[in-house]
Amino acid sequence: MKPLLLLIATAALAQVTPERLLRAGEEPANWLTYHGSYASLHHSGLRQITPANAAQLELKWVFQAQSLEKFETTPLVVDGVMYLTEAPNTVIALDPATGREFWMYEHKNPEVTYPCCGKINRGLAIRGNTLFMGTLDGKLIALDAATGRLRWETTVVDFRKGYALTHAPLIIKDKVLIGTAGGELGIRGFLAAYDSQTGKEIWKFKTIPEPGEPGNQTWGGDSWKHGGGPIWLTGSYDPALNLTYWGVGNPGPDWNPKVRPGDNLYTSSAIALDADTGKLKWHFQFTPHDEWDWDAVQTPVLVDREWKGQPRKLLLWANRNGFFYVIDRATGEFLQGTPFVKQDWAKGLDAKGRPIRVEGRGPSPQGSRTYPGVQGGTNWFAPSYHPGTGLFYLNVWDDYSSLYFSWDQEFEQGKWYAGGGVKADVQSTRRDRIARRHPDSGYGAVRALNPLTGAKVWEYKTTDVSDGGVLTTASNLLFTGTREGHFFALDAKTGQLLWRKYLGGQMVASPITYEVGGRQMISIAVGHSLFTFGLRE
Repeated sequence: MKPLLLLIATAALAQVTPERLLRAGEEPANWLTYHGSYASLHHSGLRQITPANAAQLELKWVFQAQSLEKFETTPLVVDGVMYLTEAPNTVIALDPATGREFWMYEHKNPEVTYPCCGKINRGLAIRGNTLFMGTLDGKLIALDAATGRLRWETTVVDFRKGYALTHAPLIIKDKVLIGTAGGELGIRGFLAAYDSQTGKEIWKFKTIPEPGEPGNQTWGGDSWKHGGGPIWLTGSYDPALNLTYWGVGNPGPDWNPKVRPGDNLYTSSAIALDADTGKLKWHFQFTPHDEWDWDAVQTPVLVDREWKGQPRKLLLWANRNGFFYVIDRATGEFLQGTPFVKQDWAKGLDAKGRPIRVEGRGPSPQGSRTYPGVQGGTNWFAPSYHPGTGLFYLNVWDDYSSLYFSWDQEFEQGKWYAGGGVKADVQSTRRDRIARRHPDSGYGAVRALNPLTGAKVWEYKTTDVSDGGVLTTASNLLFTGTREGHFFALDAKTGQLLWRKYLGGQMVASPITYEVGGRQMISIAVGHSLFTFGLRE
């Protein structure tokens, strides 16, 4: 065996057991799941880098991707090895101290695949010493973590029907959970669980119910046949309740809602499923009959804390529709919903959290302007919850609108099936955005919210909107960045800028932190490279 492979094989002997995944938050030196832990706090217990010394951060190493596609990976760090994906479906193992490559595995996709928004892959899952990745051509593959050799692959779905697999899988016990993207291509989405040893399907939950199944009555006529409901962001898991939580994407066609009368379950919803059987325990639909393509593919953040004098198991969710929600994650009961950005499509939420709609805000042939715009008040990138401060942190796009258009369109397999389009102010030129020449283009900001009230605690405005996630640490630091390439650290208590570095590329990923050789490191994918920082020695 080659020396590098021997080194990584030795490291991989410390297997990532289900028990370790349950306690991932107690291993801050590692980053064992896409969101850092089952609760998806995107928070680390590391304390070496602090508000007092953050200004001493310096670049330690850079890994340059070979692909020119969007680099949306969030790496795993496991016992001295970093694993990441490079678009469209390449897996790479690196030394997290230096960035040197141990091995690379490249999955060969067909010449034509059908991803919605670029040939992307957001990351991996690990169980034992096996890595798992979904592919654009609908495969779930398992790799030996020590060598990168293929162990097995199974076909999840026929990609020729518009499906793709783009998010990092989630491991629960002996299962690998993965969902299907393709909401703009007339798919019918689902989340499925596979045996981690064999790749055999164990259960499947269909996000677009068929005739005879609960929820199908919310689809007029046969509109369910191409109803969308993609799942393209990794969910969360509560082991005490044995429930796994996932966000479901848009109904199809996106902007011609007249052809799909009804609430269109389970699109634009949070779903809570029994992790053993895939049976639905509860659902909460944020935007019934979604007309704006807002989806509900944000990170389900699980928090245990007191709510109005009583301990509750909470689900915190900042939705693209502009409302921040607090839900009882054991029962699905709506507890609170408050706007966190400018919105004009709803007068508010009723006692059960259903929006009270404003007429005339939906798409039209001549175009209808609505706040928030098509990218939403926030999007898929990770928020963070800090147990020490008790605050919820996220990137927002505020005072931002789009013109929404609708038109008639027949479904054709493999073709874009949106039934309309948008003219989004955020798509104005970078120069104009910075100069604020478009008064309705809005602004980007990092915000801290009090989850008990939904109120803004502090805000740090940026010159451009952010496509990057948020990471907090036990030392009260917050790391995030902007679409134009600034990566920075804020004081999590006050929002004060402590350190900033211009990296020259778009950030469309979430940062992680880990420890190697006794040193805390911060890694983030920006442009076509992975940058890693540590304290000056």
